[in-house]
Amino acid sequence: MKRRNFVKKTGLGSLAGILGLDIVYGTNIPENYTLLGLQDPDPFQMFDKDKEMVVLNSKPWNMEAVAHLLDDRITPNKYMFIRNNGLVPENIDAKEWTITFDGESVKEKKTFTLEELKSKFAHHTYQLTIECGGNGRSEFDPPAKGNQWTIGAVGCASWTGVRLKDVLNEVGIKDDAVYIGYHAADQHLSRDPNKEPISRGVPISKAMMDETLLAFKMNGEDIPLVHGYPLRLVCGGWPASTSGKWVNRISVRNIVHDGEKMTGSSYKVPCNPVAPGAEVKDEDMCIIESMPVKSLITYPKSGAMIPKRKKLNIRGHAWAGELEISKVSYSIDFGATWSECSLEKPANRLAWQHFKASIGFPKSGYYEVWARATDSNGVSQPMLLPGWNPKGYLNNACHRIAVKVS
Repeated sequence: MKRRNFVKKTGLGSLAGILGLDIVYGTNIPENYTLLGLQDPDPFQMFDKDKEMVVLNSKPWNMEAVAHLLDDRITPNKYMFIRNNGLVPENIDAKEWTITFDGESVKEKKTFTLEELKSKFAHHTYQLTIECGGNGRSEFDPPAKGNQWTIGAVGCASWTGVRLKDVLNEVGIKDDAVYIGYHAADQHLSRDPNKEPISRGVPISKAMMDETLLAFKMNGEDIPLVHGYPLRLVCGGWPASTSGKWVNRISVRNIVHDGEKMTGSSYKVPCNPVAPGAEVKDEDMCIIESMPVKSLITYPKSGAMIPKRKKLNIRGHAWAGELEISKVSYSIDFGATWSECSLEKPANRLAWQHFKASIGFPKSGYYEVWARATDSNGVSQPMLLPGWNPKGYLNNACHRIAVKVS
């Protein structure tokens, strides 16, 4: 009776739906028993991630860093955030990997092996900033649905690959091309082969930029599986959802790509400001393209304690989508006054920039250090949460850390 009560309460159908298979002898499941197929493996070991990374979701896997883990100038694999929409592919054979170019606006459908891509086209390496469009979602009120990212769904790794434009030029594209869409090997959570977990893209102008890569190396080594091995698209400065992983097909479109998570409200914000909690029609939403200006204090950790009369050295990174950062400032008086940080130029276009400052405090007590970046168009970060939107995208409010001076 206990076994039957457990099965009745949970529902064999629900369990089978999660596993994607019928549960043979399911009525014999003991009370309070968790099926091995539903027990999550250790993601830190499985994905070679630091134990301080934060798991937001396991179906699909989504993980973020905390601010101080992102202190490296070039983000290492162990601190790079994970944003998945489906199941990580299994049993990949790079020697058999191909990528096909098709769609309404190719002159002729063509397929390349991975080795052909590597041998036929010049290799390029860029540091490229990738940030989830929902980074900072946890601060929105009313809350927005989705992974409740704080500040750690961003990174700037060194990516090596071939320029997408070089391959598109080899394939041949028609004059009516307006968009590309990617397709990949990851499976839908339902394991339905007819469903794609995600299939987004970018306008042809972004696809043809020098820094838009079909990448096969991350930080000088093969891209880790969870980050897109053996081949991924990297569109620095735009929402990370445009940088498709495990890419095996590129569609060149004569319309705005209409793949999964390109329609409806996905990765879109209201074209005009709306009141918090307002309902917005799909036709009044605009696709997110270049990400907004933003900065992050990576040293020290929030809660730093320093003795009176000692200066505090801070450092971090700033980025602004397609634009460059012109200055970064800090405030210790909740935004009443600002002082400028020392700012480095980017390693290349679309790489984040590093800043630092040495801060003195007038007396003992509690302080907050706020960082505010300004882009090359003169636009600065808002001090607090920017305009609300239904999906909780594009929170670029000033990052801040707590400091105690005694």
